[in-house]
Amino acid sequence: MIRPMSLSKMSLTKTLVALFALALAAALGPAPAAAAEFQSLEIVTKNGVYPFSVELAVTAEEHERGLMFRKELPEGRGMLFDFKTEQPVEFWMHNTYIPLDIIFIRGDGRILRIAENATPLSDKHIPSGGPVRGVLEVIGGTARKLGIGPGDRVGHPIFEIH
Repeated sequence: MIRPMSLSKMSLTKTLVALFALALAAALGPAPAAAAEFQSLEIVTKNGVYPFSVELAVTAEEHERGLMFRKELPEGRGMLFDFKTEQPVEFWMHNTYIPLDIIFIRGDGRILRIAENATPLSDKHIPSGGPVRGVLEVIGGTARKLGIGPGDRVGHPIFEIH
């Protein structure tokens, strides 16, 4: 004889709670990525030394995503892209909602070039202008405000110090 299955009151409550949690998770979308680990970086100019707290982008996936989809970037924060070896690179602002200064840095830590106030959401390619080891993205206007320019030195462990 087959008996109809019945749920106890406790089992029904657990099932409803689980279903509610699944529905809520689906409505909220994917969980945010784990909090980024920030590292210290300094830019040395003729005007002074400027500290930044940066997220490091090392993998191809991190390079591709960069600062896309972010709605804000506080002053003094940024993202440092490590390409492991010097090479010409190009950036774009696809799905990037905030203007950025894109600072291209040679392997010796010297700034090669700066693309100031890159246009949000633009698919225009922004070339490095030569081989670089890293790229630092900071909020647009930072380079002009602090007097950062080509030839200035960036201090971070990925750069060789000569």
